[in-house]
Amino acid sequence: MPRLSAHDPYIHPECEIVESTFGRYTEVGQGSRIQNVTMGDYSYCDRYADIANAEIGKFANIASFTRIGPTDHPMEQASLHHFLYRSSDYWDDTTRDDAFFARRHARIARIGHDTWIGHGAVIRPEVTIGHGAVVASSAVVTRDVAPYEIVTGIPARPMRMRFDADVVERLLALAWWDWDHETLRERLDDFRALEIRAFLDTYEGA
Repeated sequence: MPRLSAHDPYIHPECEIVESTFGRYTEVGQGSRIQNVTMGDYSYCDRYADIANAEIGKFANIASFTRIGPTDHPMEQASLHHFLYRSSDYWDDTTRDDAFFARRHARIARIGHDTWIGHGAVIRPEVTIGHGAVVASSAVVTRDVAPYEIVTGIPARPMRMRFDADVVERLLALAWWDWDHETLRERLDDFRALEIRAFLDTYEGA
């Protein structure tokens, strides 16, 4: 039997999962922390990923030790410290600042379909990673990344596109990530063997 399931995510040991939902055939690597996240079908994160306040598309490939949607501290206040908004951790007669946490949760990072987030990369809140894009290892992404673009560095800058513009347009129109599980299996050999233009020629309009 396959390890992954259409019904339940495969959660490795020592994970912390809070207020998150998972699609079919998803996987969360050992020791990962996932909070306020929606993870689409077939997506996974490797070991010790830290993902908060994020919408992750289908077929996302998230490497180990990545950080998506790192939370901010209140830089405009007199102090940056937890005691401002996690006040009940310090005093019995106070409550936490729910408005502060609501603002945090609303700052969603969006990861597109069939993306690759490299080892140790950081993606800031409210950044969108386009479908098919690649974020290099250890990159720090502070701006949106176009579909099928490869970015690298601190802060991340475009390195090159994965494909020519016409191929990108055709891939986005094909939207193979919406094919059902049986169709993916049926076309698996062509995914493996065909050059990208031949693949598009085969399945556009199919």
